[in-house]
Amino acid sequence: MATIAEELARKQKEISVSEFFERNRQILGFDSTVKALIVAIKEAVDNSLDACEEASILPDVSVTISKLDQTEFRVSVRDNGPGIVRAQMPNVFGRLLYGSRFHAIRQSRGQQGIGISAVVMYSQITTGKATHIRSKIAESDVSNDIDLTIDTKKNRPVVVREDHLIWEEGGTRVDHGTLIEFNLGARYVTGKQSVMEYLRSTAVVNPHATIRYTDPEGKVYNFDRATQTMPPKAVEVKPHPYGLEIGTLINMLAYTQEKRLSLFLRNEFSRISDRVAREICEKAMVSPDRRPKDISLEQAKAILAAIAQTKIMAPQTDCLSPIGEALIKRGLKNVLGTLRPEFYAQPVTRPPAVNGGNPYQVEAGIVYGGELPPDQPVTIMRYANRVPLLYQQGACATTQVVGAIDWRRYGLEQRGGTGIPYGPAVILVHVLSTKLPFTSESKEAIAPIPNIMEEIDLALRTCARNLKSHLNKKETKSRAAVKFDIVTEIIPKIAEKTSKILERPVPDISRTITKIMNVVFIEDSVEYDQKKKLTKATIRVRNYTARKQELKVHALVPREYIDSGSIYPEPAEIADDGKIMWDIKKMQSLQTVECTFAMKGLERDDYTENEVYVSDINPATVIGAETLPGDWGIKTFEFEETEEEEADYDEEEGELSEE
Repeated sequence: MATIAEELARKQKEISVSEFFERNRQILGFDSTVKALIVAIKEAVDNSLDACEEASILPDVSVTISKLDQTEFRVSVRDNGPGIVRAQMPNVFGRLLYGSRFHAIRQSRGQQGIGISAVVMYSQITTGKATHIRSKIAESDVSNDIDLTIDTKKNRPVVVREDHLIWEEGGTRVDHGTLIEFNLGARYVTGKQSVMEYLRSTAVVNPHATIRYTDPEGKVYNFDRATQTMPPKAVEVKPHPYGLEIGTLINMLAYTQEKRLSLFLRNEFSRISDRVAREICEKAMVSPDRRPKDISLEQAKAILAAIAQTKIMAPQTDCLSPIGEALIKRGLKNVLGTLRPEFYAQPVTRPPAVNGGNPYQVEAGIVYGGELPPDQPVTIMRYANRVPLLYQQGACATTQVVGAIDWRRYGLEQRGGTGIPYGPAVILVHVLSTKLPFTSESKEAIAPIPNIMEEIDLALRTCARNLKSHLNKKETKSRAAVKFDIVTEIIPKIAEKTSKILERPVPDISRTITKIMNVVFIEDSVEYDQKKKLTKATIRVRNYTARKQELKVHALVPREYIDSGSIYPEPAEIADDGKIMWDIKKMQSLQTVECTFAMKGLERDDYTENEVYVSDINPATVIGAETLPGDWGIKTFEFEETEEEEADYDEEEGELSEE
């Protein structure tokens, strides 16, 4: 009779990765019929965008959903990417953990080789039907057309139908691209967590892509590309030694092709030169000529400790592909423009930082006003490697940082000083890295890593200060406008009626108005010349005080786009960081000075508001601009009148008293 141990041993058997995820599909995000539809489309669209960008093709992606019955939908996703060769098509779509990006250290939307094959598997589980794939490469005259399923016991694709055909759409031959069509059990909804919202959010951070969406009712939505500029291509790099773990190091030592330890350190890692490799070997007291395969566990630990004690350059950052401040703003305008926001805070792209040896960056932007709801929590748009995060908002590092900031300081309502603020605003945060720390395999929330949260906080506070500056400028201009309207309407009427009563000419009361207003009023405007592709900016400085004024006016603009020949009057300085400075001297009472400049090479929505500051003037007398940040050299202002000004005032008051 077999023992219990022998009986248990006979029951032990290997399971494939497909079979595991078939029984645990909630791990991949297929945990509800509503969410399954969004996740399936997300995986297909992510693949399309990645493929187009790798081939330097401006993406055109079409998504169509057809309702077959109450619980079954058919989804079609088509792109204009480079296509897939026939030999790889079954493996790409029908084999989990098969892909080209898992070992590549660079930023990309997908990396694990699970996403699209998991969609095929879920389709098969919920409908029992095969997935249809068509792909054509530019070098071929015909497209490859296959229907496939997955043998989950073996994690292998099964091609059930194959054909080769001429691919035409609208009477025109398709040169290259890929189409995937699948059925799945799902439920279609609208609202914040919907297919429409996912595609809208995707369009914001992928302004170079055109996305066409046809919903189950046949209604078509177009998200046209806002730029012809492709994002910078992320370059594959080698791993950085910082953050390396002992098990990983041992595996790398065992499988390397290098014959000497010094060559292993130099060629298998980034930022390690011959000198640094020798320094690490010396600190670890291991010969640089020792064979990597002969390194013992204790020696490996010593090498790891030596790496931590050695100063090594930060990881390369060309493996990242940030959106950039200009394109974030353009994407927000392109998608949210129908809500007519009044202000787009200048987006922020933080310098690259390092987490566990992996470089990462944080980008942020804020949109305010317009038709955004003022009495609801702000909308938080979370992104990871250009992919929208629609679920698990509360568990995400981005949401936690937003809730921890005191937004009352920046003009938004926040009950109790913590939590998601209320107001007509959209907050965008994009975190990108070669290896993002997600809270789960479904990649729906970024883990609350302290240094990543700190970078998010710094980016958001910079945007929030821009918002506060805008709100302050808006409020002060509004108050001044009300006061100015009252003064310019009521006082002339009083003077006119008094003159009629006294039968005297109406006096010039402009000097009186300046004494009442007693401000230097600054207005700025931006116009775009479509024909000449010129952005023209004007800053008007009006002296509504009764005395001469001197001040410096500063405009912060993109230095590389400035048309130096268009600046008027001649500036006192054009700094390397793009700051234009005009030194305005002895501006008479009631005098207006216009400072103008133009920029070449910008699109219409790239520059819509001037960033204007003043210095060398009492900031209390200025409306429309703030004191230049970091300007400690502000003059000590004297308010005693000069003899010349006293004479002017005496003469003016004498004339008024006679009247």
